[in-house]
Amino acid sequence: MRVFVTGGAGFIGSHYVRTMLTGGYPGYDDATVTVFDKLTYAGNLANLEAVAGSPRYRFVQGDILDGSLLDDVLPGHDVVVNFAAESHVDRSIHGAADFVTTNVVGVQTLLDAALRAGIPRVVQVSTDEVYGSIAEGSFRETDPLEPNSPYSAAKAGGDLIARSYFVTHKMNVSITRCTNNYGPYQYPEKVIPLFVTNLLDGQTVPLYGDGLNIRDWLHVDDHCRGIQLVVEGGRAGEVYNIGGGVELTNRELTERLLGATGRDWDTFVTYVEDRKGHDRRYSLSDEKIREELGYQPGVEFTAGLAETVQWYRDHESWWRPLKSR
Repeated sequence: MRVFVTGGAGFIGSHYVRTMLTGGYPGYDDATVTVFDKLTYAGNLANLEAVAGSPRYRFVQGDILDGSLLDDVLPGHDVVVNFAAESHVDRSIHGAADFVTTNVVGVQTLLDAALRAGIPRVVQVSTDEVYGSIAEGSFRETDPLEPNSPYSAAKAGGDLIARSYFVTHKMNVSITRCTNNYGPYQYPEKVIPLFVTNLLDGQTVPLYGDGLNIRDWLHVDDHCRGIQLVVEGGRAGEVYNIGGGVELTNRELTERLLGATGRDWDTFVTYVEDRKGHDRRYSLSDEKIREELGYQPGVEFTAGLAETVQWYRDHESWWRPLKSR
């Protein structure tokens, strides 16, 4: 089995690669993995150091917009898992072009190359943000897409491109949509690593608006295991939501991080102007992947968060250079 992982040097992609190359996915113990990554600011080869010496690992620096390079390196692979994306909402508000280019045109370029190479299986990794905000209940895979940020709109565009390749070309492609991820090696622009590293440094943390926006939290290991279930058993043309089942307001999350780092609210929390188009609540129903593929999250949130905070305590040499950029 030969697996081609785009964006494999990023937070989620690198976790997927490390897990596969260390025997974490039964049946893929002998799989070879090609990591294809542009190495933007969020791509980091240090994320792959633990498996870089594996004879089953290969790294290619490249952009999913580069069809010629993809034509050179894709043939012979059995599976493509596309993690490659611009993914930070705040950055997309200040400059949307890169998000549209990578998350829409990049997906189309990658799928065209996969068609030419005759790749048997493709999984497009997406996000719950494509659905927009929901006041009550949880989004199902059949709900309409109503994205509210340039980032989520671009991801929705990529999803629709992927669906169209199933309908038009009969490509064996599935789409996954996850809730908010957390865990080690997450770039410190995202809320948990940003807040943890700030608090460890004795700096304040910025809380948007009233702090009552709600997110569902999913450990990166559970997310990747859900993706692997879809790789192995997901139906062509189908979408699979992957959730963590832990909904917290941003205020509640901040309180937990303050407690984990021994900081107090009055000294270390600064309220800042709310983000433009800030979705109030995300929530997914993942009943489909549970019933069809046997998914269930395995990392209990309190333990997972404590382990994540400790990882950042222990790996200052990893995050310090990233924050000093």
